[in-house]
Amino acid sequence: MELSADLSKDALAEIFPPQLLRFYPALVSTEADALAWARAGAPEGALVVAGYQASPRGRSGIYWKVDGQNDLAFSLIVRPMFPVKRAGWLYTVSISGLADALGDEARIEWPDEVYIGQERAGAVGVQMGPGEVSMDWAVINIHVAGASRPRGQQLKRIVDAVRVRYRSANEVVLGDYLARCRTLGRQVVARLIPLGTAGPTVSGKAVGSLPDGGLVILTEKGSRIVVLPQNLGILESPGETL
Repeated sequence: MELSADLSKDALAEIFPPQLLRFYPALVSTEADALAWARAGAPEGALVVAGYQASPRGRSGIYWKVDGQNDLAFSLIVRPMFPVKRAGWLYTVSISGLADALGDEARIEWPDEVYIGQERAGAVGVQMGPGEVSMDWAVINIHVAGASRPRGQQLKRIVDAVRVRYRSANEVVLGDYLARCRTLGRQVVARLIPLGTAGPTVSGKAVGSLPDGGLVILTEKGSRIVVLPQNLGILESPGETL
């Protein structure tokens, strides 16, 4: 299977250094390859790109439906200095970078999606590597629906935008994030892992987000409960069902 010219191996080789790029016409998932590469010592900023993925996945293993001819899906390896307790911050910086690259109209749905109007324009998923104090590495998976052409150039814009957010001051990133997060102010039901009809849930009004990536939910009893991205199964509106 060969990619169209705008996202071919040759097109990407003109944009990214060879030591930072792995390209495959077809792959089970870029995440699986990136995880193996990260464990083997991949450098900061390494990318895995494929024309077709048999099983692309986002946060918590959520299946992504990716159109190989029109969408853009890839994995970015980073080596963060964040302490393990702030691992969820990678969701904040990566989704902020994706929203930046998709334009001024892009709005964030905590913790992992970008919308333009009512259409889902993209999503991220993060797999954190081991580390007792700080994370050794992490893999950021990114999906853009209906990517702009040439897709190789949009890939670069997204990677550059994520890197800018990743290296920016926390207060700057969080301030911009809160201003464009459409989840805030809404009534939500957070269904936590493990999912199921008897699984744990947190219900209330979404009132903020923190430097660990957590969503602050104000319950009917007046308690403020923080839900971390890595603990979330599904975020719903009241009345929705699994």
